[in-house]
Amino acid sequence: MDNVMKVVIQTVNFIRSRSLNHGQFDSLLREKDHIYSLPYNPEVRWLSRGAVLRRFFDLREEIEQFMEEKGKPVLEFHSAEWMQDLAFMVDVTEHLNNLNKPLQGRNKVVTQYYDSIRSFKLKLSLWETQLAGGDAAHFPCLKNVRATQHVADMKRFKDKITGLLREFEQRFQIFGELEKDFKVFCSPFTVNPSDLPVSIQLEIIDLQCDSDLKGKFAAAGLDTFYQNLLPGYPNLTALAAKLLCMFGTTYLCEQVFSVMSINKTKLRSRLTHKHLNHILKLAATQDVTPDIDALVKAKRCQVSGVK
Repeated sequence: MDNVMKVVIQTVNFIRSRSLNHGQFDSLLREKDHIYSLPYNPEVRWLSRGAVLRRFFDLREEIEQFMEEKGKPVLEFHSAEWMQDLAFMVDVTEHLNNLNKPLQGRNKVVTQYYDSIRSFKLKLSLWETQLAGGDAAHFPCLKNVRATQHVADMKRFKDKITGLLREFEQRFQIFGELEKDFKVFCSPFTVNPSDLPVSIQLEIIDLQCDSDLKGKFAAAGLDTFYQNLLPGYPNLTALAAKLLCMFGTTYLCEQVFSVMSINKTKLRSRLTHKHLNHILKLAATQDVTPDIDALVKAKRCQVSGVK
């Protein structure tokens, strides 16, 4: 699969890095009624790489024609195995991109990320079984290539999915260790107390027998609900606090780093570290709502001229 990405990057950069080539390629696309061209620089991010692979696959006939006219033929286009690998890689990156999107964003609880990861692992298990039987139902590009080319063996694609599943198991092993805590946190009224640690069993029984709290759980969010448990449920509240403090992804860190990169450039030579620190604080606390009434009450009024 590394060879697939290498050929795609070299071909796209040959077309996009030179203005003459880019203009001529766009003219060719307009002649064939295509309204979009190739994205640039596919090595920046995984999401961008997936978009480039998809566009490359959709425009493969036009790219092949253009490269031959330029005297730079892409010989891999004539390899049935390489085209099948390209199609499979397009499908896999699109599935990964669909997973990546819900893992982004602010104000998310770690259990929401866990649900997305668990769902994707189940999908991988399904695809592994289907590909082992020669079924590419959830891989439309590979299925499209199979319609025009004979695929003698689907085992190599099944092995790739097996390897990907193994990587997910290893990378998200901590989620498996926290699975019971996630279940208590998300569904405290349906868990079986006997399956939980002794320290929390009695609190869960009391909680499940409290009709008022059951109604609040259905109406409020998880973070808001657990604020109503103090002081009668110290162990359950401590569990909720631990999970609510967890960072499910590095999205917030990457977002702040992007803000820093945008503001700290060579053209802004007068930007001091103090000013940059203030900008990053504003970016990191953009969702924090100040309590104006509390701030005003805490403000000590200065009265002058009073005798």
